[in-house]
Amino acid sequence: MMREIALHLLDIAENSVAANAKSITLTVCEDLQGDRLTASVIDDGKGMSAEMTASVVDPFVTSRTTRKVGLGIPFFKATAEACNGNFAIKSEIGKGTRLDVEFQYSHIDRMPLGDLSSTMLTLFVAYPQIHWLFEYAMIPPNGKPEEKFVFDTLPFMAELGDISLTEPAVLAFIREYIESGVARVRAASNG
Repeated sequence: MMREIALHLLDIAENSVAANAKSITLTVCEDLQGDRLTASVIDDGKGMSAEMTASVVDPFVTSRTTRKVGLGIPFFKATAEACNGNFAIKSEIGKGTRLDVEFQYSHIDRMPLGDLSSTMLTLFVAYPQIHWLFEYAMIPPNGKPEEKFVFDTLPFMAELGDISLTEPAVLAFIREYIESGVARVRAASNG
């Protein structure tokens, strides 16, 4: 079983890729004031019928052909609900899918957020044809305004031109950029 939220987001984003999404947005917000941790994956893929949307939380239903059981989404939902949170999935055929999950931030059983930069880097490299948008935000406990970091692959890819995302120097830059962006948001929220 996956023990980090970032790994669940990776799994769900890969479902979005499999649904022929051209654009996928991943958002994470650590709301220290409201004691919530929220995450979402939004795609413009082929979408699902109402029946399929309702059934994806069943561990014995999966659209994958490589396995007969789909434990990722049902486990993620159960974990969120066990941590005073909730889980919602909305989808429309031809429009895409949105998955939202929320945890009580301070809940003792909440799984750790995990390595967001590695998750995003994995997605960028594995699926460079996708337009990825990653948003990380933190709401400080003292009521200061939300701090936010955004990484959009569209302008980044335009700047790179013919240079491959898999170039070691490019990968190192992206990792450092995401890590420092998340660290900057955390520092500003705690300062």
